[in-house]
Amino acid sequence: MKKLIPLVLLIIGIQSAVNAQKINSSYRLHISRTVDPITVDGVMDELTWKGAEAADNFFMITPMDTSFSKVQTEVRMAYDDKNLYILVINHHAVEGPYMVESLRRDFSFGKNDNFLLFMDPFEDQMNGFSFGVNAAGAQWDGIMYDGGKVDLSWDNKWISKVKNYDDRWIFEAAIPFKSIRYKAGIKEWGINFSRMDLKTTEKSGWAPVPRQFPSASLAYTGVLVWDNPPPSSAPNISLIPYGLGGMRQSRGEGGSSSYRYDYGLDAKIGLGSALNLDMTINPDFSQVEVDRQVTNLDRFELFFPERRQFFLENGDLFANFGYETIRPFFSRRIGLNAPIQAGARLSGKINQDWRIGAMSMQTAQVEEKELDSQNFSVISLQRRVFARSNIGAIFVNRQVGMFRPPSNLGKVGLADYDRNVGMEFNLASSNNHWTGKAFVLKSFNSGQDGSGLAYAANLRYTSGNLYWNMQQEYVSENYSAEVGFVPRKGFTKIHPTVGYLFFPKSRKVLSHGPEFNSRRFFDTELNQTDNESWLSYRVRFRSQSNLVVWGARDYIKLLAPFDPTNFLGDTLAKGTEHRWYAWGTEYTSKPQSIFTYAFSTRYGGYFASGNRYNAMGEIGYRLQPYFSLSLNANYNEIHLPEPWSVTRFWLIGPRFDVTMTNTFFLTAFFQYNEQRENINMNTRLQWRFKPASDIFLVFTDNYLPAPFQAKDRSIALKFTYWWNI
Repeated sequence: MKKLIPLVLLIIGIQSAVNAQKINSSYRLHISRTVDPITVDGVMDELTWKGAEAADNFFMITPMDTSFSKVQTEVRMAYDDKNLYILVINHHAVEGPYMVESLRRDFSFGKNDNFLLFMDPFEDQMNGFSFGVNAAGAQWDGIMYDGGKVDLSWDNKWISKVKNYDDRWIFEAAIPFKSIRYKAGIKEWGINFSRMDLKTTEKSGWAPVPRQFPSASLAYTGVLVWDNPPPSSAPNISLIPYGLGGMRQSRGEGGSSSYRYDYGLDAKIGLGSALNLDMTINPDFSQVEVDRQVTNLDRFELFFPERRQFFLENGDLFANFGYETIRPFFSRRIGLNAPIQAGARLSGKINQDWRIGAMSMQTAQVEEKELDSQNFSVISLQRRVFARSNIGAIFVNRQVGMFRPPSNLGKVGLADYDRNVGMEFNLASSNNHWTGKAFVLKSFNSGQDGSGLAYAANLRYTSGNLYWNMQQEYVSENYSAEVGFVPRKGFTKIHPTVGYLFFPKSRKVLSHGPEFNSRRFFDTELNQTDNESWLSYRVRFRSQSNLVVWGARDYIKLLAPFDPTNFLGDTLAKGTEHRWYAWGTEYTSKPQSIFTYAFSTRYGGYFASGNRYNAMGEIGYRLQPYFSLSLNANYNEIHLPEPWSVTRFWLIGPRFDVTMTNTFFLTAFFQYNEQRENINMNTRLQWRFKPASDIFLVFTDNYLPAPFQAKDRSIALKFTYWWNI
């Protein structure tokens, strides 16, 4: 803990030194109430648009950030009692058709001509909302957090229209005030606009953003100036019922079919314009796309992100506490082994400085697993300090029974409670050059003596050319986070990173430069157990293609028996030491092409003086904007002494998307995982017949590779409707 104190003090000192006013406060766009009704049709024929102030003269972000953009963009905004309106004229800089991947919602930013809006309704430069479209009309919407990240899993009700002309494309949208959260009574919001044009490979923004940062960086927003404060939020209650019918069939020995008919309800209640109460009864997430399988040669649990809509709004308050591998709360633990009966979640802003998140979920008792009902609760508070930093606190609790006495506690050996309490400081300087975090967590578990401890801190600096990061972590052996994600315990970790980028005056190369990483683990007595160090060289071309070449040296002392194939079952002994060298390459082609590809290779040593060869590739073809096809393949070949000898396995995953309109989607993918001896097929049909209201038809099949026969299959038809009261 003592080693952490100097770093924390340094973080606070740097924050105090760089605390300053908003950078782009001189970029101001005035918004006025509409003078006539606005029809969202992609046509600029209303009087409101002709009289509205225009945001134009965008600045180039890439390939250079020192001049105005050659791609001309004009943005106008207006509002009435119910909606915020935006109209954007996206002029073509080069003749030819637009470039898009598909009409699928929440498209990939770098693979589509697009326009995006980033708004910060609280002017805290850390949290907000993003809306946008690609040039074919596919929508993008997400919640913004951490000053420039966008969670695209969030969906809400809004309407838009894109109309294409020979020399431009026009985007028009109406965003209901009920769909966003904002502070009533204030007349200035943070705002910025981003344009991606693949024909010229230009990314631009209205308020200038340095090229080392994403265009979504809220530290560089301009100001949206209202003629009057935005309308106060009227009673905002939404009910989202669902109905489900389905069948599951087990094809194994003694297998049988089961039928399911279910229903449930979600409710969203706006508590003013900045707080939201979400409630759910008997939720179902059958429409959520299954996880993409990966080859696992790691000694520790893999992380898969949350996709369930209920957990996503303001999800950073809960899920971003700590680091990626030290999370006290991970919502995918809820409902993992037992269905969720009901839950409630309060989240949002109390005022400009305070945010709150509180959630409680109750799961059912599962008699066949001898598993009690459980309650999962979490409370998080966040207080803004300085210009863009904050201090947060969290409490996480898993409680067996909760509303009823435990009945199966002794049978399953489940501790009757597991709790975490923690605090953290998040650093973000006004210009975003300095960022960092420091946190401490304490765990309490009824199944073990004493409490566990985890703490960590990092400090990162990013300039135009130089960037570096220093990170330290500690997790005690008895630290427990049963509702979190902490795959490794009993270690101290030090992880420095340093890199440098050159920006040559070249027509082909945008940037290039080296990066060095060293990740070292020590046990609780400070004996080194891991040393993974690698040096890479990155080249980014102006065409948006990327090349990486790397070399690495690894040392690992096994802390537990381990099967180096994660496949055959034989293990290396605890305490054995392993060293090797490896090198590899990665390449991603330019996204403008109808045919795209990417590949990576690895060649080098492995455990037990063995060797591992790996090749991964992806090819894609699109018939824009209606059809896209991709094929992913991953091949591993591992050479080890007996009893393993030579092990080979494939992971193959073709996928195709059909998007006939921006409201009708068909996705199908196939996954052959030789390591897991499984073949999986998943098909999902989605029709968004009204904003945020859908019909889903989902079919899933699992097969044994040899002999090729079905293991189990399921089909589900689900209907959801978003009803505003």
